[in-house]
Amino acid sequence: MSDPTALATPWLSILIPIYNVEAYLAECVESVMLQADAGVEVLLLDDCSTDGSATVMHALEQRWPGRLRLLRHAHNQGLSAARNTMIEAAQGEYLWFLDSDDKLLPGAIFGLQAIVKEHHPDIVLCDYRVWRTHTTWRQRIKGEWHRRTFRGPARQLRRHTTELVCGILLGGEAHAWSKISKRTLWKADLQFPAGMYFEDMATIPQLALAAASYYYQPSPWIAYRQHVNSILSTMNPQKIRDWSQSLQPFRNKLATTSLGDVPDVQYALAHACARNLRGALQQLQQLRAHMAPQERQELARTLLHDFQATSPLDLSALLRAYGRRFAFSRRRRLQRTTALLQALAHP
Repeated sequence: MSDPTALATPWLSILIPIYNVEAYLAECVESVMLQADAGVEVLLLDDCSTDGSATVMHALEQRWPGRLRLLRHAHNQGLSAARNTMIEAAQGEYLWFLDSDDKLLPGAIFGLQAIVKEHHPDIVLCDYRVWRTHTTWRQRIKGEWHRRTFRGPARQLRRHTTELVCGILLGGEAHAWSKISKRTLWKADLQFPAGMYFEDMATIPQLALAAASYYYQPSPWIAYRQHVNSILSTMNPQKIRDWSQSLQPFRNKLATTSLGDVPDVQYALAHACARNLRGALQQLQQLRAHMAPQERQELARTLLHDFQATSPLDLSALLRAYGRRFAFSRRRRLQRTTALLQALAHP
């Protein structure tokens, strides 16, 4: 593989995992290179693509000689392992994960650099834009042009881990590519779980626990591409199980900290578990016609068990918490979800 001239203490490493993205890769990398300065290191890792992605990657290296670091796995290991390999190889002070079918919006790196220079936070959070081939007015009204990822104070340096953890859990957008973090936060015990779907949800809340400061910039810096091969477009029972269990690693880590007893954190985690339960159940409903009755029943029971094992509040306690916070629409959704789940799990 190539060995471009190493950057001297890059302030940022952008990590782009590659697997069968021949149609999207050039646009993704171009969105980075057109705004990256000499202090930005760009790593591309080919996870043994079976299409022409590797060829595109080498063509991009020729277009920007000495600017890209190319890596390759000896065999396909999946997205989590690709990210873990790049974390280990990165040299930048900050890490920014970028999926190879997405792209950076203009001004993203400049905006990040300004925040880093002035505030030097452990984590910077940004918003994103849903990227479709054709966007309808109805989709824009739904907020796809600007999706917020965080519930909390914006445009200021904050030193409040509880606030950060709650804001991520309540925001419901725990993807890695909207969280730029200091490389030093990624200790040996913090990695993406290999072989698991919804790996961001399992990892990013744990990353928040390790941060002492953060800065939320409510600007869309990422264009998140919607296409037919996305995880939610190709669901199966294993993906549903992974979704249902995705917050368990965070719950385990939380139990070792003082934040585990904080009521706001308990509520935020319980709400995130309820949202996962509702989403997983909706996918089960869509697949039910293709599943045997016993398989549907077992999967429904698994979803219920996962909620009980992960949420600090049981279903009744969460319903009461929604009422105390006047979150009546959330309470109604949870009541409907609970009734449907019980009907499937105990027909």
